[in-house]
Amino acid sequence: MSKTPAFRKKKQNRFACLCIAIVVGMLLAAVSIDGMRLQDKYNTYLAREEELNREIAAEEKRTEDLKEFEKYTKTKKYVEEVAESKLGLVHDGEVIFKPGEE
Repeated sequence: MSKTPAFRKKKQNRFACLCIAIVVGMLLAAVSIDGMRLQDKYNTYLAREEELNREIAAEEKRTEDLKEFEKYTKTKKYVEEVAESKLGLVHDGEVIFKPGEE
């Protein structure tokens, strides 16, 4: 059995430690870069979620407005307003004054 000198083993151990440190450093860099990318994606998704929540709230408000308008269109007052504005109809005994043409 041949024995290797102690300084050679020490040198090999240092080289192995250096290689391991380099590999660990490269892995750490890769994980850090991916972590930053994931954080950017997360921030983008949060902003999109806030935007979509605002759009949902706006559409819910619009839905409520449309329901109110639907109720209003079923009233007699709405029918009279449409008849007067679009069709030019008036109530019995009502007189319409139009500006004279010059």
